[in-house]
Amino acid sequence: MGRPRAFDEAEAVRNAAVLFAERGYDGTSVDDLVHGLGVHRGSLYKVFGSKRGLYLAALRQHLDDEVLPTVAALAVTGGPAEALAQAAAGFDGGAAAGLLLSAAVHQAPADPEVAELVAEALDALERALAAVLRESDDSPLIGALGAGVLGLRLRDRALGPAASGSAVRALAARLTG
Repeated sequence: MGRPRAFDEAEAVRNAAVLFAERGYDGTSVDDLVHGLGVHRGSLYKVFGSKRGLYLAALRQHLDDEVLPTVAALAVTGGPAEALAQAAAGFDGGAAAGLLLSAAVHQAPADPEVAELVAEALDALERALAAVLRESDDSPLIGALGAGVLGLRLRDRALGPAASGSAVRALAARLTG
């Protein structure tokens, strides 16, 4: 019979999401995770299999606990301006808020599983914003402005203010069709 786990797996995943959001996947070493999470290296590998396994668990948790609830809340807003303000505020709220965009920019191009998770989140966001915008007469203008504002907030959280605007333009193009 093995020893019981000496750490809270859900808390370790949440804390890993913060580390990955702050430093990126490549900028976060296994030593960073071991020290930052207070988990033994052997336990990390036993539970998550690898650094990538922990990254995927952190990204999934981030989507399930922060991104998708924010997107779902858009359906009950009072209109496009409120929906976009709520979306921007929701993505700005958690310590791991930049993880989605960081994953989209840095990991998704080379990792099909990450790309699938990112696509799931962006598709949900696109559908929610499109539904809100369909109900408004000024939807093209609100959509373009909102996508830009939301993109800037996501970019600043994930990559810092000096980051390239290409990620913002890509997100804005995706949201506004």
